[in-house]
Amino acid sequence: MWSHLIDNRLITLHGVLVFIGLAIYVIGSRTRHQRRHPSAAIAWVVSLGLMPYVALPLYLLFGSRKVERAVPSWPAVTEEPPTMLPVPADGDGRMPFQQLAVAMGLPPVTTCDRLVIHEDGTQALLALRVVMQQARHTLDICTFLVGHDVLGHELHETLVQRARDGVRVRLLVDGIGVYLGGRFDARGLREAGVQVAFFVSPFRSGLPGRTNLRNHRKLVVADGCRTWTGGRNLAAEYFTGDPSQARRRVPWVDLTFDFSGALARQTQQRFDLDWAFATGTPVHETPASGPGARAEGASPTQLIASGPDQNDDTFYTLLVSSCFAARSRILAITPYFVPDAVLMMALTLAARRHVQVDLVLPRHSNHRLADHARHAALRELTAAGGRVWLVPGMVHAKAVVVDDHLAMAGSANLDERSLFLNYELMVAFYDPCEVRRFAHWIEHHRAASERYRGERPGLLREMGEGLVRWLAFQL
Repeated sequence: MWSHLIDNRLITLHGVLVFIGLAIYVIGSRTRHQRRHPSAAIAWVVSLGLMPYVALPLYLLFGSRKVERAVPSWPAVTEEPPTMLPVPADGDGRMPFQQLAVAMGLPPVTTCDRLVIHEDGTQALLALRVVMQQARHTLDICTFLVGHDVLGHELHETLVQRARDGVRVRLLVDGIGVYLGGRFDARGLREAGVQVAFFVSPFRSGLPGRTNLRNHRKLVVADGCRTWTGGRNLAAEYFTGDPSQARRRVPWVDLTFDFSGALARQTQQRFDLDWAFATGTPVHETPASGPGARAEGASPTQLIASGPDQNDDTFYTLLVSSCFAARSRILAITPYFVPDAVLMMALTLAARRHVQVDLVLPRHSNHRLADHARHAALRELTAAGGRVWLVPGMVHAKAVVVDDHLAMAGSANLDERSLFLNYELMVAFYDPCEVRRFAHWIEHHRAASERYRGERPGLLREMGEGLVRWLAFQL
């Protein structure tokens, strides 16, 4: 009798927990507009139904994909009223792209002055040093990780010296990335006057559901008027390597660039918003100390912030739209290629209608699971007529060129984690000269690669690839 009563109570408790878990999932997904991959949604529902005792705490920790953030007043940092670029007589995809970006709450088209695309790690490091040394009032840095190596030590000394010079220095490091780069002397920096914050630390954050949402943006902004950004984290392997460490001796191929103008002031505002969110303080925008006039030869650009702080999956939506609108070519370079079904369809359909689709990847990346998961997509793309190129060394660059009118470069990879979970930052360039410069940079590295030839896998390998793709959000 007693055992029967206990069994009934356990069944009732299980049912109550299942109801609570599913209610939290449904209400949270509806109110926060949590778009999920079908496999992820099914996994959560099944887990909450079968194992609510385990799944519910995990969902509260990792289940959120969108967060509420302050909405910036973007037009306030542009010199001119927001306008769209004129469409040439033969038409192109710039106008729809810009309209879609603004409709999703992204800043309007603005200007970029003195754009410098870094050809290699040596030039990128020199530019980074210049930007940090030219700061007179404020120096703000956002990065996923800081290396415990020769570059990390140099950065530490530079930030300490800049703080002693009277510059307000703020360093924002991702709460997970801080452990991936090695030991990080945050206390020493704080004692020297540098403000250090961790973006959603998994051990100290009071933000439920945000633990799995990482800040992958890379920004260095001096006085709100000069910005260094792109794909490089602040570790030696992303620049020139570290001769003292065998693992980081050979540098990776990566892409960064720096610029000034109105776009730099928008990146400053983007940093201020991220800093306020990470520290739980009100947004205090940094006044730009640089000149406000538009420089001669400034090119039209647009800042694309993507991630949980946006209502839409901005970069993903713009990328898919651009692939469908492409007329002559799509040229992309990325370290990881694990697309979802919609992006895969956009690329393969473009290839089938005779758009030249070229994808540049490392032969072996630093994430073996991502390498294993990519083969099904690569086989599908090459079967549709696309071309895949494998570079011998590690490639960490992220850029996409569409036709002759659009180039997007920054921190976002072409995998589902970057497209749907991470905080990312890309820049769209519309000037044909700048687009050609990014295309030439990618083509230079494609020239040293070999063509990928997809082979039909065996049954066991195909099953293994399928299982790994289920984990695509976590790669």
